[in-house]
Order: sequence, then C-alpha cells, then structure tokens
Amino acid sequence: MIVLDQASYRYPGTSTWALPTTSLELRPGEVVGVTGANERGKTTLCMVAAGLAPVTIGGELRGRVLVDGRPTVELAGYELAQRCGVLFDNPTVQLTGLHRIVYEEVAFGPCNLGLPLAEVHERTQAALRILAVEHLAGRNPGHLSGGETQLVALAGLLAVRPGHLVLDEPTSRLDPERSLQVADAIARVAGAGVGVLLTAHDEELLARVCGQVIEL
Repeated sequence: MIVLDQASYRYPGTSTWALPTTSLELRPGEVVGVTGANERGKTTLCMVAAGLAPVTIGGELRGRVLVDGRPTVELAGYELAQRCGVLFDNPTVQLTGLHRIVYEEVAFGPCNLGLPLAEVHERTQAALRILAVEHLAGRNPGHLSGGETQLVALAGLLAVRPGHLVLDEPTSRLDPERSLQVADAIARVAGAGVGVLLTAHDEELLARVCGQVIEL
C-alpha cells in the first residue's frame, strides 16, 4: 500500500512547492489515476510516491509518504526499487544501454534479483507477452521507436514484479492500438494484486482502467 498523507515537495535549490499538499491511498489491486494541466506536479507526484523524491534526488518533503507501512525516507534506493516500479514519460532514461537485444534488457531486472535462470526466463517471457511485444525480443534496444521503447521499459518493470507500479503518462508515445494494449496490461496486473498509480491526459485510458481519478 502507498499512502501520501498531506505530502508536499520542493526540489533542491528551489523555493516553490512542485507538489502541492496531496493525500491519497493506493491499495493492492487498485488503479488510481491522476490528471491535471501541465506543470501541476503530476510527474513530481510520481517521484514522491515512489520515494525517488527526496531519497534519490534530495529536496524537501513535508507530510508523510509510506510504502507498505514504512516511510520512504527510511528506505534505501534498492528497497524502494523492489517495492515500487516507476515508468517515466521519457522511457529512454530507463534503458541500461548495456544490452544488444530487448530480451536481455527486460531480463536485466530479474537477473539482478539473483533469481534462478529458469525464473528469469519465465518472468521475461511473461512481461513481453502481457504487452504483446514478443516480436521485439531480438531487436536492438537502441533502434526502437519511442512507443516501442516505452513498452520495453514497462516490460522491464513488469519482469521485476514489484508490489506497486507508478506510471507517468504510460501511453503518451503510443498509437491507439498500443495504448489499448497497455490499458489491458494494467488491468491484468492490477487483477493480480498490484497497485497502480498512473498520470495521464488520456481520458479514455483513465476511464478504462481507473477505479478512482484525482486532479492536481
């Protein structure tokens, strides 16, 4: 469960609050959508909910942010990554640049968990399958379109199987058909008990998958 209790945040070296005072709860299997105009703090909310702000990037957090009952400020970065997967609007920053093919890129996370090889393969194949991108498995990650890169980055998160997912505009670079694939994948992941927090301008996506939508 992710809880924001009267949480607000400002980035290092700034005096303005990038995230206004916000409270929400994300329970297992629930999909909560966040909408609002640009520059209203949606991306910042994602970073705060996942613990990246302030744990990784610094800045000032007021209020409380809890992941599975523990304050994010008390968790190390690797603990946060295992509990909560984050997909940014620019997915290229999430690819490692270390691998020759997409399959290896998606398998990178499970490999780092020290899982048996058979389970790494099972998770990787399942993540590619749930997003219907098995055909990309042998492609070079550096030669993908923006939409394909977004799907591969999301597959990498799914392969780790965190308890929570935070998705910042997960369909912003996708055509309607691919957007529908992602919506269906989110519904299946939530059906397996994963809590999903997503920001989006896409009202159709929000209506399709979210049980609750808040506006910043």
